[in-house]
Amino acid sequence: MLIHLGNENDFKKIIAEGRVLIDFYADWCGPCQMLAPILEQLSNADKDLTIVKVNVDDFPSIAKEYHISSIPSLIYYKDGQIIKKQIGFLPLRNLQEFIA
Repeated sequence: MLIHLGNENDFKKIIAEGRVLIDFYADWCGPCQMLAPILEQLSNADKDLTIVKVNVDDFPSIAKEYHISSIPSLIYYKDGQIIKKQIGFLPLRNLQEFIA
């Protein structure tokens, strides 16, 4: 499932359970735009993964809390715990390895 964060209060609830990949992005970011269709492919292929897109311009306090200084930045959670972090674009195969 791929969702766009709509409410800051929902963020903690979303990451609390299951496998969640957070994509910190901005509409003006070229590499973020390149990553978007790959995240869509990953979402279609991995039904047990929740992908949450967090626009850093809309949610600067979340970006600050997670020390996001470059985008795209990905954080992979499992049951509320950070497993891995990645800065920059990843092709689909590398993204699948990142969350494996």
